[in-house]
Amino acid sequence: MHHHQNLGDATALAGMMPPYETMAMYEPPKPRFIFKMPRVVPDQKSKFETDELFRRLSRESEVRYTGYRERAIDERRRIFVTDCRKGYAELSFVASGTNLHLYFNANHNPYAQEQECDFEKERNKVHLRSSFILNGVCVRFRGWVDLQRLDGVACLEYDEGRALLEDAQLCEQIESHNQRMAESKRIYAHTPPQDAVRRTGPGMAPVTGPPMGW
Repeated sequence: MHHHQNLGDATALAGMMPPYETMAMYEPPKPRFIFKMPRVVPDQKSKFETDELFRRLSRESEVRYTGYRERAIDERRRIFVTDCRKGYAELSFVASGTNLHLYFNANHNPYAQEQECDFEKERNKVHLRSSFILNGVCVRFRGWVDLQRLDGVACLEYDEGRALLEDAQLCEQIESHNQRMAESKRIYAHTPPQDAVRRTGPGMAPVTGPPMGW
């Protein structure tokens, strides 16, 4: 014997079942918390001084221009100078293989104490400075590149001024997150149990006992 139900029977049976819209269902909105990943670590200076990578990069060492390696050297020189004047350079620390995409202010400001991109300081060289966050630590790239060989010497320094600003933002971010978590706990502490709410319909009292069949 085959227990088979044709499409008509299934449709009729579906028509006999009460639609879900008639059931008293209430789901309180769940608070959404978006916690942005911190840009910096809690103790930046300590990490800069103890982390092996930072210890290596903090010593002056060889750097090279890494852009457009497939092009001829003359074309690479032109591209490098053009990119620097636009405020951008791709360099790599040779010893560690650390590749950096540097961004800096290429506008010449005669009142600035130190230029971020300076072609005038030394003949056939460009001196570069660029501040950024590396592995959660605020650092400053400082070095020079020979415009003929497209290599030079550079190091990373701890950027204490920017680190203080980022630390302050991190503290504000953590405090804001803690306040929202506390508010969430307060809201949920006054929210009725979900099972009781679901079993409550128009004109019905909340069911406080265990479900039927227990």
